[in-house]
Amino acid sequence: MKDVDTKDRQFATTLASGIDLLLCFHAGESSLANKDFAQRTGLSKPTVARLTHTLALLGYLRRDPAGARYRLGAAVLGLGHPLLASMRIRPIARPMMETLAREIEGAVSLGLRHRIHMVYVETARSSEDFVLTPDIGAPLPMLATAIGRAWLARAAPEDRLSVLNQIRVAAPAEFERHAAAAELAREELARDGFCSARADWQPNRHGFAVPLHGLVDGMQFVLNCAVATKRGSFAQMRREVAPRLLTLAHSVELSLGLR
Repeated sequence: MKDVDTKDRQFATTLASGIDLLLCFHAGESSLANKDFAQRTGLSKPTVARLTHTLALLGYLRRDPAGARYRLGAAVLGLGHPLLASMRIRPIARPMMETLAREIEGAVSLGLRHRIHMVYVETARSSEDFVLTPDIGAPLPMLATAIGRAWLARAAPEDRLSVLNQIRVAAPAEFERHAAAAELAREELARDGFCSARADWQPNRHGFAVPLHGLVDGMQFVLNCAVATKRGSFAQMRREVAPRLLTLAHSVELSLGLR
């Protein structure tokens, strides 16, 4: 909860702590012990033990029979499916994203912000050979990625400042390394209509992103594409790929009635 204001008297701290435990899992980690939860959340071990016990009874965690460790339970999937299924933008954008992914021999994704990260809610790849990480639902850094920079560049000043302050506290190394580039992204968006990341996060990928005009179901979505650095120089990809992403964004906006 480091990036959330907990001073609100209506804020349910116990509930938030339980959710934070579920968010402790990182990609590739199959199980965690209570001590891992305690280290990652800052909660006491007795508090963690009560929370993991409760979450296991509810099906959000399952105890590993091989030892005192926990895995995510099937109930977690039940939370995400209704959200994804209710996003009317996904079936509209998906066919157009698939076409562009094939044209650029890369990946095209649709994402939105969660706290101080971005998350993909839909992704299309040119082929199974184009390995894209993270997958749908996994967190992406805000400042080092084109999709995060595009969200910040389009955000209202107060929202942008709030997120930047949260990143400064929760991820100081990320802030120090990429804050300047994120600031320049505002100029890039105003001038060119898109934001970019020159292999800033993944060394073998260039990224370009366009925030959609207007909110969709109250959320700010961003279209993002990733291309392998071996396909050409950053300048070449910027000339060839970014304009196609702009065209895709315009088509999605027309389909949604945002223009």
